[in-house]
Amino acid sequence: MKKTIILSAVIAALAFSGCGSTGGGSSQNAVEKYGSDTLKFYNWGEYIGENVISDFEEEYGVKVISEYFDSNEMMYTKLQSGDSYDVIVPSDYMIERLIKEDMLQKLDLSLIPNMENLADGVKNLAFDPENEYSVPYFWGSVGIVYNHNNVPEEEVEEKGYSILKDTKYNGRIYMYDSERDSFMVALKSLGYSMNTDNEDEINEAYNWLVELNNTMSPVYVTDEVIDNMANGLMDMAVVYSGDAAYVLSENEDMSYSMPEEGTNIWVDSMVIPENAANPKLAHEFINYILSYDASYDNSETVGYASTNKDVLADMSGKGGEYEGNEAYLPRDNYAKDEVFRDNEFLRQKLSELWIKVKASK
Repeated sequence: MKKTIILSAVIAALAFSGCGSTGGGSSQNAVEKYGSDTLKFYNWGEYIGENVISDFEEEYGVKVISEYFDSNEMMYTKLQSGDSYDVIVPSDYMIERLIKEDMLQKLDLSLIPNMENLADGVKNLAFDPENEYSVPYFWGSVGIVYNHNNVPEEEVEEKGYSILKDTKYNGRIYMYDSERDSFMVALKSLGYSMNTDNEDEINEAYNWLVELNNTMSPVYVTDEVIDNMANGLMDMAVVYSGDAAYVLSENEDMSYSMPEEGTNIWVDSMVIPENAANPKLAHEFINYILSYDASYDNSETVGYASTNKDVLADMSGKGGEYEGNEAYLPRDNYAKDEVFRDNEFLRQKLSELWIKVKASK
């Protein structure tokens, strides 16, 4: 889900040939155990811990070739063209699509014992109810970051998403330049599901966003929202929770709200494509990512909520990196929150309407 992308492939250091380690530690051992000493990993940019890849390479005597994508659709196009990766990290709705199109392998859960480390909030989700194909990597929410010196907390909590249309803040808000997230805000404000395919409800949401665009002069942004809000350049912004956690850690004047109308709880998960060349090594890598040390490094570096229950508790608990940071922990088991589902009609409709929203003024 993290969107700060480096659009290039990087090849990690050559495999270590004799360093002793708990996992084997040599290229020869890796080939004997997994059939290969090379793993191809396709991930969002800047979405992994500082030492995770190098530690995995050293422990298991392998090379990891990492490539990066900036959208689920970009990743999907690469898979459709026949490119082969061993582990990829799509989002919820895209995993559902890949499952429907038989583009993923079923996991051998006996090779991923660290599944027992998963937090309850990321188990058995609607897009893969038995966790047969996917293992959660990061999760989070979408909400509103706001300067509580300029926008009273009680006002945000009372008004929810409609605070974004309060003309007191005209010209002082950022909207994330994403049709699904923006329509989610509008649909939830109107009391509808963000996965609706009811055209009347979608059109109501379209009109809601047009009114917002025409009366509030929002600035549509992507990654620049992070530093801009950390520097207090606007009063409010619709953001992903991991970005919000960073903003709150950098600027004590900022707060975070997940409106009572509900929000998107998103999950990015590790999967093994059907055409993966090294599924055994892929399972080892997935299991490693779920370990405490790798999960801690991931969450500490990236800022999104860990799917490892112990890391999640330690990060948010007393003395943790995100103690008291209200954006770090996703909201769990709230009836009005939803996960995006794969819906081709809705995807195309929102893409068409979003262009019109931004051109409406």
